[in-house]
Amino acid sequence: MPELEQALPKYLQIAGYIRDQILRGDLQPGDEVPSERQIAAEWKVSRPTATKALEALRLQGLVESRRGSGTYVLSRYDLHRRARERYQRANETGRIYPPNERAEIVAAEIVPAPVHVVEALALEGGQRAVRRHRVIYRDDRPVETSTSWYPAAVAERAPRLVERERIREGTLAYVEKVTGRRARHAYDRVAARLASEDELSVFGLAGPAAVLVVRHVVCDMDERPLEFAEAVYPPEAWSYEQRYTIH
Repeated sequence: MPELEQALPKYLQIAGYIRDQILRGDLQPGDEVPSERQIAAEWKVSRPTATKALEALRLQGLVESRRGSGTYVLSRYDLHRRARERYQRANETGRIYPPNERAEIVAAEIVPAPVHVVEALALEGGQRAVRRHRVIYRDDRPVETSTSWYPAAVAERAPRLVERERIREGTLAYVEKVTGRRARHAYDRVAARLASEDELSVFGLAGPAAVLVVRHVVCDMDERPLEFAEAVYPPEAWSYEQRYTIH
């Protein structure tokens, strides 16, 4: 159990920890979350604090209380798995996807890098890059398309990048292991746009339709870009939330 910090109220830290478990897929729709009594005992907090933690999750639409039974995870397709949750799950379980999710690799190749990829990875002009494109399904429903880009030279030490087979421990974890380059931090840029024809087809949408696009850059310990990824989410499978302190 992680230690409590002073920056946020205790109940929000507890709610955030359970929320991360839900987003990672460790707690599935229909699973029971810890009770007030369990939270109070495990986190060494008062019952009112535990009550407020569960109430915060209810207000976010993540759980529901059933009289005389307990509190359970709701089924929500408008919350996507961000890279942060997937990294956490891979570190803790050795698997990047929960049981009800799977990825289909539809392209794994070395191609000329588009301009925005050249900029994101700080490549020399005209350089080639590894393109690894996947469709992610949740309960056999497509909820995300994702493309990971790496400098072409990385494929010399990480040949699985250009194979259309799942890398079950996670692509980034594999690249770290075989290259010795450790990821230090990442940042995301989030925007919306109209779906392309290919995206409309994958998601089964009638255009025009808006999609969420997350551009994700991972830097290594020397502050060099290691991975650039683009994830696209259909209208009914995305939302963006950020919690911060005002006072």
